[in-house]
Amino acid sequence: MFYYVLKYVLLGPLLRLVFRPRIEGLEHIPPSGPAIVAGNHLSFSDHFLMPAILKRRITFLAKAEYFTGPGIKGRLTAAFFRSAGQIPVDRSGKEAGQAAIREGLGVLRKNELLGIYPEGTRSHDGRLYKGKVGVAVMALKAQVPVIPCAMIGTFEAQPPGKVIPNIHPVVIRFGKPLDFSRYAGMEDEKAVLRAITDEIMYAILTLSEQEYVDRYAAVVKAEETTESAAKARSFPRMPLS
Repeated sequence: MFYYVLKYVLLGPLLRLVFRPRIEGLEHIPPSGPAIVAGNHLSFSDHFLMPAILKRRITFLAKAEYFTGPGIKGRLTAAFFRSAGQIPVDRSGKEAGQAAIREGLGVLRKNELLGIYPEGTRSHDGRLYKGKVGVAVMALKAQVPVIPCAMIGTFEAQPPGKVIPNIHPVVIRFGKPLDFSRYAGMEDEKAVLRAITDEIMYAILTLSEQEYVDRYAAVVKAEETTESAAKARSFPRMPLS
């Protein structure tokens, strides 16, 4: 119930007022039945903008850290994410990917929409990164279509680290559903999963017109963080006197 209060009374109208999103391709979202909506991930606000504009409820897989923060703020954040239809997924350890797949398949078995960001994390520089194959596994196991989605302008509206969004136009663009039934029963074939994931990412790229990087975002982000730390150690601050 609180999901719909957020969507239609509290959060939804505010998001529409601040971002004034333009929606394209909404007819590609099926009126019923299970489907995966796979999109790029540029901003914290992505989690809420898409649910605000869709008529159907959509459930996203979100990192577990959003649900485990300390103190009152942490509990309020966790309650908010659960109320907004987010499912916590632990992204650490060997079983992280399997846990996400189990949770996603549970949503699809209930004939609902599942939202997923194949990049696995937010883009730190606005570029589109290589997708992880979990989305392909779920599409084949659940035998559901994948609807590509591009969030455009959310990076400029709320880049990483910015709490209060800028007023910036946003476009949410949906593409035609992708059917992978020709690969039925091949969810254990690594080459097939890679081909499906790359096809999904290309569809997102076509919609978003981002620059594409054929590497995982988390790896690039970690490398850049390490390089920044190394530079900081190489140039220590000199005393003023």
